[in-house]
Amino acid sequence: MEKEKTSAVVLAAGNGSRMHSKVKKQYMEVNGKPLIFYALQKFQESFIEEIVLVVSKGDIEYCQKEIVEKYNFSKAKKIVEGGKERYDSVRNGLHALSSDTRYVMIHDGARPFITEDILERALNGARENKACVVGMPVKDTIKIIDENKFAIETPNRSLLWLVQTPQTFEYKLILDLYDQLEEKSEELKKKGINITDDAMVVETLSDVRVKLIEGSYNNIKITTPEDIRTAEDIIRTML
Repeated sequence: MEKEKTSAVVLAAGNGSRMHSKVKKQYMEVNGKPLIFYALQKFQESFIEEIVLVVSKGDIEYCQKEIVEKYNFSKAKKIVEGGKERYDSVRNGLHALSSDTRYVMIHDGARPFITEDILERALNGARENKACVVGMPVKDTIKIIDENKFAIETPNRSLLWLVQTPQTFEYKLILDLYDQLEEKSEELKKKGINITDDAMVVETLSDVRVKLIEGSYNNIKITTPEDIRTAEDIIRTML
């Protein structure tokens, strides 16, 4: 059987402006550990063989000493600098992976509550479909509004999902598509197409269909100070 090396690109290059803190959110302490610690710990303890950590400009040395070495994340083989846009950071991370990677999970470092079950479901989804995204059905009614904030449409809630990470792909597929995106990004912007996640790269530039599989409602992204408190509550229930 062909070896199926699975790697992870963990994104920690954001500034976290909505956190209103001098400390970047990925380094803010949650229950005594930096936020980025929790996602990296899950990947370290999982079947993932290689991690590439993507950080902000000037943070490589800090992350190497204060995150990777301090917590002995031996699977974090490389730390690379992010780019101007999220997709630039993802592409930098993808190119830093070992060429023998078969599947890659792209994950927001600000999502601390991934689990082994989620990772296994994501990998199986990528094996079966080439492209797989973790998410959950929405609980609330969603309204589409016009430019004056008047409701114009109410989509069928049963067809709507909240998209999470990891987003998992055949490595060569997503690497090739991100290289195409670099060449076509300005053209897409002129058409009003704004790439907001990795699945959208696949949807926009290929005919591969992206499979959604169940993640967890606990798999939240830490964005605001309120999210920090929610995360601390979740951690307490897990102890």
